[in-house]
Amino acid sequence: MRAMVLAAGLGQRMRPLTSQTAKPLLTLRGRSLLDHALDRLGDAGVTQAVVNAHWKAEKLVAAMAGRTAPRVRVQLEPELLETGGGVARALPQLGTDPFYVVNGDAYWLDGATPALTRLARAFNPDTMDALLLLVRTTQVDGSVGRGDFLMDGWGRLQRPAPHLVAPYIFSGIQILRPELVAPEAVRPFSLNRCYDHAAAAGRLFGLVHDGVWFHLSTPPDLAAAERRLAQGLV
Repeated sequence: MRAMVLAAGLGQRMRPLTSQTAKPLLTLRGRSLLDHALDRLGDAGVTQAVVNAHWKAEKLVAAMAGRTAPRVRVQLEPELLETGGGVARALPQLGTDPFYVVNGDAYWLDGATPALTRLARAFNPDTMDALLLLVRTTQVDGSVGRGDFLMDGWGRLQRPAPHLVAPYIFSGIQILRPELVAPEAVRPFSLNRCYDHAAAAGRLFGLVHDGVWFHLSTPPDLAAAERRLAQGLV
C-alpha cells in the first residue's frame, strides 16, 4: 500500500534537458515520467508514496502539489543521499510492511498482467528481502554493459563474476522488506549494498518483465522512445 519513488538524482547524462529540471519531470506521451510511475503505483493499490527531491527540488514540489492518488509526501534532500540513503530516510513513512521502490525515470509497458501486480503476487516475505523486476539484455535498446544479475531456477539472484556477462539488467522497479534497509544509517549509499547483503543470505530474487521497458539515459533515448510509442513500434 506504500511506495518510494526515487527522484533526487542529478540526471547528468540527460543534459541539456535536465539543466533546469529534474529528470523525472521530463515528459513522455504528454506526461512526466514521474506522473507515469505514480499513476502505475496508484493503479496497483498504493495509497501513499514518498518522493525524494534534490536537484531542482522546488519544481518537483510544485509538480506534486496536485497529486491525490496516491497521496505524495515530498522528501527534500539538501544532501544527495543516493538510492539507499533516500530509502533509509523514508523508512518511518513507509511503515513495517514490504513496499515498492520505483525509479522516478522508469517507464515501462505492462504485459498481460501489470508488472507491479506480478511483483506483489510473487513476493514472499518469508524467503525474500528484495524482489527486483528484471529485463533481458537482449530486449534492451541501448547499452547494457555486462548486465547486472544472474538468476537461478528458483529466481535467486547473484552478481556475475568479472569474466562473465549477465543476461539481465535491473529495471528500477522492485519490492523491499524494510528490514533490509533498516540496519543502514541515513547517509549517502547505494541500494546495491542492500542487494549484496540479500544475495549473500540467499534472499535476493528476481522476476523477469513480460512487457516492454525503455532505457532512458540520454536525450536520444527519450526521443527514440517517443517515436516508438507514437508509431506503435513496441
